[in-house]
Amino acid sequence: MTNKIKKIQALEILDSRGNPTIRVKVTLENNINALAAVPSGASTGEFEALELRDGDANRYGGKGVLQACENINTKINKALKGEVVTDQKRIDRIMLDLDGTENKSNLGANAILGVSLACARAGAKAKNKPLYKYLGSTYGFKVKDFSSPVPMFNIINGGKHADSGLSIQEFMILPVGINGSAERIRVGSKIFHTLKTILSTKGYSTGVGDEGGFAPELNSHAQAFELIIKAIEESGYKVGEDIVFAIDAAANSFCDSQSNEYILKPENISLDYNQLIALYLEWIKKYPLFSIEDGLNEEDWDEWKEMKQKLISENKNLMIVTDDLTVTNTKRLQKAIDSNCANAIIIKPNQIGSLSETIECVKTAQKAGWKIIVSHRSGETCDDFIADLAVAVGADFLKAGSLSRGERLAKYNRLMKIEDELK
Repeated sequence: MTNKIKKIQALEILDSRGNPTIRVKVTLENNINALAAVPSGASTGEFEALELRDGDANRYGGKGVLQACENINTKINKALKGEVVTDQKRIDRIMLDLDGTENKSNLGANAILGVSLACARAGAKAKNKPLYKYLGSTYGFKVKDFSSPVPMFNIINGGKHADSGLSIQEFMILPVGINGSAERIRVGSKIFHTLKTILSTKGYSTGVGDEGGFAPELNSHAQAFELIIKAIEESGYKVGEDIVFAIDAAANSFCDSQSNEYILKPENISLDYNQLIALYLEWIKKYPLFSIEDGLNEEDWDEWKEMKQKLISENKNLMIVTDDLTVTNTKRLQKAIDSNCANAIIIKPNQIGSLSETIECVKTAQKAGWKIIVSHRSGETCDDFIADLAVAVGADFLKAGSLSRGERLAKYNRLMKIEDELK
């Protein structure tokens, strides 16, 4: 009995928004098997690999993934049967060649990624290694002491992830002054629940958005910062020392394509890119804002470079983070590096569609000295693969959502288990 692939099966399941996605099961000749599930984004970049949907309006509003499942059960299963599961790079290359397109539109990035991740899990089992150690050794990361990434907790939701009326998509807290995954998560949870009490006392809704953060209808974005500061202080922690802030502006979502102006609600103001940068500068001066993700439109390369220069001049430690701009794509990342328009990148495996390409993007960013943020999607499953991935590649941060909803907590719980294993 060997570690060769015997069978690959796909099943249509539902993600955290109740939309279809794919779960893949890989079975080896020695009867080892492993599962992986694929997430889906709402705020997606134009240049992401194609997530194959059926388009049948009579099933799930056209969002079904039966064709992608069929591609796995037939074409991919046939191509990979008999392959050694621990040869991850070869497995991914076979699928990419079989698809034959730049954006994976034949087989679907969701189909390819599901198989890629399930094979990695099966390989780890075959080698009798924890997934993070297996990934690290498979891709040659020279990490003697695996370090735990700092979690980025999304505690107020806006944009496409909630109906709060806020244009900025995510308001996050980072426990940079707290040591250890378990303690960081405990502190984050305390602040999250303190914020809930504050919101409730003030008469705001404590319902949560897609990523588990609260979605109150506030009067301004400044009010969101102030409420978070109050929650941190009432929880007994120091703003700017124990806890710093991050935002995912997701500026594409509030940029008017005709005027190229940014429509900021609930303030109801229209800003050109210079005025939006000026607003970010104002926030940096007033709040401990450590990271700004997707601060401008995804194709405004020159404006991104200008934004970085202006914001870094105010705070040299600030992270200017690309997501929609780079979409875990090494070619677009290299353009961003050459353009000197950012210094950190969001890594989402489903943006590019295979594990090996994801790792290639990570290594390119690390070589350029960029910070690495391994991230979930707004439409998630309880699969915790990205926690192992973040530890394996030595990521600086893990972005998995808030301190509620099981599909978010699965990643943080896995991070604590890894930390416990490494003690």
